[in-house]
Amino acid sequence: MRILALAGSLRGGSLNRKLLDAAVGVVGDRAEIDRLDLRERPLPLYDGDLEERDGLPDGARLLKERIQAADALLIATPEYNHSIPGALKNAIDWASRPPGNPFRGRTALLMSASPGSYGGVRGMLALRQVLMALHVHVLPASVQVPRADQAFDAGGRLREERTRAALEKAVAELVRVGALIGRPD
Repeated sequence: MRILALAGSLRGGSLNRKLLDAAVGVVGDRAEIDRLDLRERPLPLYDGDLEERDGLPDGARLLKERIQAADALLIATPEYNHSIPGALKNAIDWASRPPGNPFRGRTALLMSASPGSYGGVRGMLALRQVLMALHVHVLPASVQVPRADQAFDAGGRLREERTRAALEKAVAELVRVGALIGRPD
């Protein structure tokens, strides 16, 4: 089983990167993790004229390949203005361009960490809508970490047992369902 893990934030010290680290630690040896950093290969803003003239940028082709090689997706995203960060949405838009839809049939667990009291839930709802349009099996369970600026200790470990338990349960479900469904191609 292979999981593509990514944070929707570009910021190095992002709370969502900390949450993703915690989730990857929970996966352990139950799956192979492909950790994707959206800063690895910056993508231009999606532009149909650019695509028509030059085809897919190298970064978009690589992203499509990595999604295609994964059985499941583990995404930790911040909420920007009740929605998805632009860099994450842009990456999804480029990766979903023809030929093929590498998202189709993948299983996804969505997570969000926010210093606010809602834990980024509105951003996850927007991301859920986008991924479902791309035929991703988005797990009903998600992980929200409100007041995330206080949720991690100095070592990056979640402080609250209840939050750790919720994360462990959600990750176990991703591994279980991802293995059941597998890679559709």
